[in-house]
Amino acid sequence: MTDYSETDFSTRAIHVGNDVDKETGAIRRPITMANCYRLPDDASALNWSDPNNLIYTRTTSANQIYLQQRLASLEGGEDCVVLASGVAALSSVFFSFLDKDSHVICSNVSYIAVYRLLNEYLPDKYGIEATLVDTSDLDAVKRAIRPNTKLIHIETPGNPTTTISDIAAIASIAHQAGALLSVDSSFASPYLQQPIALGADLVVESLTKYINGHGDAMGGAVIGSKELIDKIKTEAMVNLGGCISPFNAWLIMRGVVTLPLRMERHSESAQKIAEFLESYPAVSFVAYPGLPSHPQHELASRQMKLYSGMLSFGLNADSETINQFVNALQVITSAVSLGHDESLIVFIGADDERIDFYPEAFGKHGFLRFSVGLEHPDDLIADLKQALAKAGL
Repeated sequence: MTDYSETDFSTRAIHVGNDVDKETGAIRRPITMANCYRLPDDASALNWSDPNNLIYTRTTSANQIYLQQRLASLEGGEDCVVLASGVAALSSVFFSFLDKDSHVICSNVSYIAVYRLLNEYLPDKYGIEATLVDTSDLDAVKRAIRPNTKLIHIETPGNPTTTISDIAAIASIAHQAGALLSVDSSFASPYLQQPIALGADLVVESLTKYINGHGDAMGGAVIGSKELIDKIKTEAMVNLGGCISPFNAWLIMRGVVTLPLRMERHSESAQKIAEFLESYPAVSFVAYPGLPSHPQHELASRQMKLYSGMLSFGLNADSETINQFVNALQVITSAVSLGHDESLIVFIGADDERIDFYPEAFGKHGFLRFSVGLEHPDDLIADLKQALAKAGL
């Protein structure tokens, strides 16, 4: 197989993990929808749970292996494990590296499943200690360190506030304490941010989002050293059964090809829309790392190639009026998830269970999380304008 290690990101996004199919001569890997593979002539000494050999799709599949090769290359890691969803990937990290005597530090602004896992389920069920802190505050991270801290997990940019945490500085804090640093980089993707190069031990990606980019497949990945990823494969993938389907792995393999082009467009459009919203009288705030008004704008400029397509904003209106605005949108779709080709918006009310962790402006009337898609930015701005007008804003 050709060595693409010295080629550009965009070239690796197309070629790594792909090859000519030996049976048909097709220039793209086929979908191998098998749940098991023929064993060698002598299977007596076989490790039935080997996550790196094709035996049974719960341990690995051909399409999973190809995708893992591509993602490891794009993230700059030695190895990768691909799982059924982003939450499966996050859970695999916590399951593999935390035990009943462990302490974990996590960004207090994080995906809802992470918040529940670390704030409720793992402490209540297994006695794991968790401290949620504002990881954009390095002193707060340092103060949270305990002798039994095994893991620091950060989300940057944070979901849904777009808070930026300093990966390199927190990696240093973690390693001085003998802990690992894992980074959920789903809002950025490997095209905009390279956590491993900045010192992180593990990178978590929700493949459902930007990496797939088409809103039609679910998956998650963890990338890091071979030693750490082998532990996750053995403990969390094989024995918890969070395997990805070959079809979803193939879809995501297809989606990642255009990741560089899509992230350029998402970021360019989001910048224009954020600037428009910030200038609109009825908008109470805009949280987008590309705006100079963002609290961590300078850090984002150093740490990220571009600022991605995710922003949040508030309206000077009550919940009923905000819902009128959302329902008046015609191009932008009201739906959860993010990183799709189409623009998605969701209204998060002031009663959200994590609202106390958000900046004050987010909790006044609730806020809107906006995933800027690939439509022309002028059309998206026109859609926002007409919906704002219909809501009387």
